[in-house]
Amino acid sequence: MQDDDRDTHQFPAALVAASTWQTTLLLGVVTLVLGIVVTIHPSGSLNVIAVLVGILVIVSGLFHLVRVFDPAEPHRLWLTISALFLIVIGVVLIRHLHLTVALFGLLIGITWIVQGIAALAGAVGGPREGSVWWGVFGAISLIAGIVVTASPVTSVTVLAVLLGIWFIIMGLVEVVAAFIIRHAVSAASSSLRAEPRSPGAQAASH
Repeated sequence: MQDDDRDTHQFPAALVAASTWQTTLLLGVVTLVLGIVVTIHPSGSLNVIAVLVGILVIVSGLFHLVRVFDPAEPHRLWLTISALFLIVIGVVLIRHLHLTVALFGLLIGITWIVQGIAALAGAVGGPREGSVWWGVFGAISLIAGIVVTASPVTSVTVLAVLLGIWFIIMGLVEVVAAFIIRHAVSAASSSLRAEPRSPGAQAASH
């Protein structure tokens, strides 16, 4: 009876383990393919992201426009203005993809500049422990932010290539991990099948 209970508990565990390596393999393959596509066509990948952002802005504008027709809405005028503004911005972002990519680059550059200034300020005014590392990090972040802000389109394209290479590495790691998990599951299943039953369990089964 105890042996039957053990088999009952091991069956869902085996299903979970099998689904784990299959899911890991699927994620690895998707990440690997995505990394290859982004690395080979970085500008095209950025254009796809830009189109998706434009569509998202247009959908947000349409959502606000639908709310305008609600009689209980107290701010119908402002909703109309914001809805039309979002729709126009979305159309501009889609029709001028280079502008959208440049905005991405500017956003990243400004973020790195602010981050670098904050890190340098912390290195100067903070405790001495770790101040050198914070100073180096702040300087690198500030320089990188200035470079990206000065040439946002080119810099974002380079960042997209680096991101694609990182995706390729992560995809390969996930694929290898999936096969390692599969091997471990197969080994555990084989050992469970080869494990002899106790005499008491065999007598109970008869």
